Amino acid sequence: MTRHDSNTLAFMKMHGLGNDFVVLDARKQPVCVTADLVRAIGDRHMGVGFDQLAIIEDGADSADARLVFYNADGSTAGACGNATRCIARYLMEETGASDVVLVTERGTLHASDAGGGLTSVNMGHPHLDWQDVPLARAVDTLQLPIEGSPTATGMGNPHCTFFVDDAEAVDLEHKGAQIEHHPLYPKRTNVQFASVIGNNHVRMRVWERGVGVTLASGSSSCATAVAAARRGLTGRSVTLELDGGQINIDWRDDGVWMTGPTAHVFSGTFNAAWLESVS
Repeated sequence: MTRHDSNTLAFMKMHGLGNDFVVLDARKQPVCVTADLVRAIGDRHMGVGFDQLAIIEDGADSADARLVFYNADGSTAGACGNATRCIARYLMEETGASDVVLVTERGTLHASDAGGGLTSVNMGHPHLDWQDVPLARAVDTLQLPIEGSPTATGMGNPHCTFFVDDAEAVDLEHKGAQIEHHPLYPKRTNVQFASVIGNNHVRMRVWERGVGVTLASGSSSCATAVAAARRGLTGRSVTLELDGGQINIDWRDDGVWMTGPTAHVFSGTFNAAWLESVS
């Protein structure tokens, strides 16, 4: 159940390249969510709809805020790059600062204004060892023993990246759902299908665990860029073309930086009677 003094619950709808979020600011109102409430809000016909729900909490020590993420099926998500960028932009506009520090399950993330309306976030170092992704057993993460020889990468959540001749031709709903539950991934996985379409230029489509097909995914973009660089298909600075638009990934010595646009679409409040009905 969600509890708050006014019997209504304020929220914001945001997206990064069509990867969309409902954001609750727990710094301004007490928030307590359940998996049932997450699923109800995430219903695109009877709720608001989102790929992930994000909660902003007070930060500790030097952090500006702490972020908690949920998938549309009610499960938790350790990382959500596009939501992190959206919230970073919101906090920078709130404070007038040009950078913020955010704490997530992934770790402490630094975000900054990249100019031209773009926001950058350092998603940290990728996990390349099998136990850190995590995988169920010791295998070569560069080429997994799965048909198509995909690459495994951990970005605070697990990823499985297939490099194919034509990402557009892949039956994403069928293949994504199948690979998400592959026994090699004990915590399920996000799935990407990518094609190199130019010099350091990649077309990528994504299936997110606990969500399904999405127009974009920040952590998936990072994982795909890392996988492409590891396999010698690109350099470490890559432009990805997603269903929702273009994002830039730069795998630097201090982590994987992601830069792209964000949008705060609207703000609203959930009706008290509706909240009561779904709690």
